[in-house]
Amino acid sequence: MESFETYRPLLFSIAYRMTGSASQAEDSVQDTYLRYQQADSSNLQSLKAFLTTIIVNLCLNYLKSAHVQREEYVGIWLPEPVLTSATESESPETTIERQESVSLAFLVLLEALTPPERAVFLLHEVFDYPFAEIAEILGKAPENCRQLFHRARSHLKGRPQRASVSKDHQRQLIHSFVSACQSGDLTSLKTLLAHDVMAWADGGGKVRAGLLPVSGQETVARLFITLTHKFSTGSGLFLDDLNGEPALFIWDESHLNSVLLFELENGTIKGLRTVMNPEKLAFLQRQLEKRKSLHPFDWLE
Repeated sequence: MESFETYRPLLFSIAYRMTGSASQAEDSVQDTYLRYQQADSSNLQSLKAFLTTIIVNLCLNYLKSAHVQREEYVGIWLPEPVLTSATESESPETTIERQESVSLAFLVLLEALTPPERAVFLLHEVFDYPFAEIAEILGKAPENCRQLFHRARSHLKGRPQRASVSKDHQRQLIHSFVSACQSGDLTSLKTLLAHDVMAWADGGGKVRAGLLPVSGQETVARLFITLTHKFSTGSGLFLDDLNGEPALFIWDESHLNSVLLFELENGTIKGLRTVMNPEKLAFLQRQLEKRKSLHPFDWLE
């Protein structure tokens, strides 16, 4: 028998991609549950459509206010990272990974879309809702939804598709990256980076972070060598998956200081995204507390 819990993972998946915020997605799921509890469901034809309608419209309302907040955001804005390596039984929200649509790079690209474009694109492209059903959810004509979808796809045209990289290769590449940073081996580090590599850091004005992206092999390599020497004392490193990408977790005792996500392409590191804003690490830390453990990067601790 269908129940709200049947669709909780789906609702979180939609809300997270819509908002780029795990904590907001969690709140939206809870608000959806409360509205579901208060509604008369005796004549409900589709619980899935009913719940999707509620959460999509909650997210649309949120995005209207979030637009102003993000314009005032200090420095670079990145989405909140979430674990994607735990089992479904451990955490329903970890079922959100579907191809590249949960990567930070993809979620940042979605920021270029209007909220209605974002809703239509995600519902159709990622979650396979037909246009007729999307029209019911958004209260628009099916043809209007088709236009929004094609407009969104045009904005996202040419987005890179991530090639599959084995876990062993990922681990080897990241181990080499950290070793080169720790030893200060600029030449070796540059060979691990793509020519057009870029690095972003999100401190949100809460902690010190670069306000602009950094690009280019030498510039990025020198930056990470400097940062490693500055912050490595007393830090523990762990490797796990965030948003479908390998990531390093930088810990100071029981406190999660930051996470570094690696975007890999053709055997090199294409992008480096560091989330340092403590507000954006709170949901992740709760996920980790539920799971009780990380995969230690033994030789780096």
